[in-house]
Amino acid sequence: MTRRDYRYIVVGLGGLGSAAAYWLSKRAGPDVLGLEQFELGHLRGESEDHSRIFRLSYHTPFYVALAKRALESWRLTEADAAEELILGTGGLDFGPRDSAISLDTYMDSMAANAVPFEHLDAATIMRRWPQFTLDDQIHGVYQESAGIAKAALANAAHRRLAMAHGATLRDRSPITKIVAVGGEFVVEAGANSYRSEKVILIPGPWSNQVLAHFDLRLPLAVTREQVSYFASPHQAEFAPERFPVWIWMDDPCFYGFPVFGEPATKAGQDVGGHPTTADTRDFVPDPAYSARVEGFLAKYLPRALGPIHSIQTCLYTLTPDRDFVIDAVPGRSNALVAIGAGHAYKFASVIGRILAELAIDGVTPSDLAPFRITRPILQMENPPANYMV
Repeated sequence: MTRRDYRYIVVGLGGLGSAAAYWLSKRAGPDVLGLEQFELGHLRGESEDHSRIFRLSYHTPFYVALAKRALESWRLTEADAAEELILGTGGLDFGPRDSAISLDTYMDSMAANAVPFEHLDAATIMRRWPQFTLDDQIHGVYQESAGIAKAALANAAHRRLAMAHGATLRDRSPITKIVAVGGEFVVEAGANSYRSEKVILIPGPWSNQVLAHFDLRLPLAVTREQVSYFASPHQAEFAPERFPVWIWMDDPCFYGFPVFGEPATKAGQDVGGHPTTADTRDFVPDPAYSARVEGFLAKYLPRALGPIHSIQTCLYTLTPDRDFVIDAVPGRSNALVAIGAGHAYKFASVIGRILAELAIDGVTPSDLAPFRITRPILQMENPPANYMV
């Protein structure tokens, strides 16, 4: 017989949801149910593909502190999985000295958290990594703990471990109704109905559809993004042990990876895509998007270019201030919600850990003040948007 009663139900099993199911299962085991509307590991959302950037460099001290706890959480997960999930490459944030994204805030935020880094001029960057072609007006910050979060492998590891700890994960179970009944919730998913003391909502680009069950809507923007894999003829120069993950800190902002997961380098533009919805998006590459990425590489990293190996698409679910949402639904302390704002994957394991702490203990040691669902900008119907982080 199918079990119908659980203490905790996680809605959405992408990167953040899989992590939440795992961290909940470590303490609550068989009292955890995870529900995914599609097949596990599907490509319609935000957090699959081979790689995401992991870094400790961030623009505010509280993000750096959270990134430090994220690294700790990934290491604990790696020990449980007996599998490497963060591949160290080091990370370079670089850009013009007069930039839309100041490196000073990154250096100040890391210094406030005792994170070591190096401030490099263009000549030093090119001496260490001759693959770059830079002028004297460019500088950078190198942080050795950065690297590649093995996204698809990490998602699978979180789900595998959750089930090993006794959790039940059900795919092809779209949510059709969530109703509060006597201090609990009845969750209808597919042809089944479940009862739960607490729900943890992490539906990514479907967030507003799920929050509608609570008569709540947030001013979110969903965009369709893409990354390009290039079959560079110089791949040996871009091996992970020889080349860092990197981010161009200006507007537009670009980012990239050494060779990993495919026989190709990888690069993309942050928030370079067009608005869409989770249900109407397509998977067709945007030639203009590709041209911007290729133009950037041709100028600053020409040896990373080569024939297109493949192009992958994904979605961003953006808050107007680009900060996460990690909080209880207003008026429902037993319903938690998390939204990653298009840059959360590096934090996936710790966000799952935080949600488990909130669900089980009611508190977390992490500072969540910037991520409140009640912050003023999320109460505006048409708030101004700033996506630079």
